[in-house]
Amino acid sequence: MSDAPSARRPAGELEAEVLAALWTAERPLTPQDVQGALGDGLARTTVATILARLHDKGTVHRTRAGRGYAYTPAVADPAGLAARRMHAELGRETDRSTVLARFVSDLSAEDERLLRDLLGDEDPAR
Repeated sequence: MSDAPSARRPAGELEAEVLAALWTAERPLTPQDVQGALGDGLARTTVATILARLHDKGTVHRTRAGRGYAYTPAVADPAGLAARRMHAELGRETDRSTVLARFVSDLSAEDERLLRDLLGDEDPAR
């Protein structure tokens, strides 16, 4: 085994960079457009693979652009993406009540207050 540093990115980092490029563009981008926006020497095929994976996950939409596709984000921003992931994870569980109860029980006091405000609940401890 080699002690040489790995050139690989952390899991999900490239997907996040591709999504950031799509959010910044505010128009559909082809893999070549995304490659140019990222500007870090990635192969077009690598970018096309990431975009195809994001499409398979439902994170981006695609439309025909010549012989290929142009991509747009399925959600408006990183917060929307996080919410979508949370919904997907919750959807995998059969005992949603227990999952939500455990999630809420692990919230910080500040996050709990925020959630109560968002739900319109009054915190009796206030």
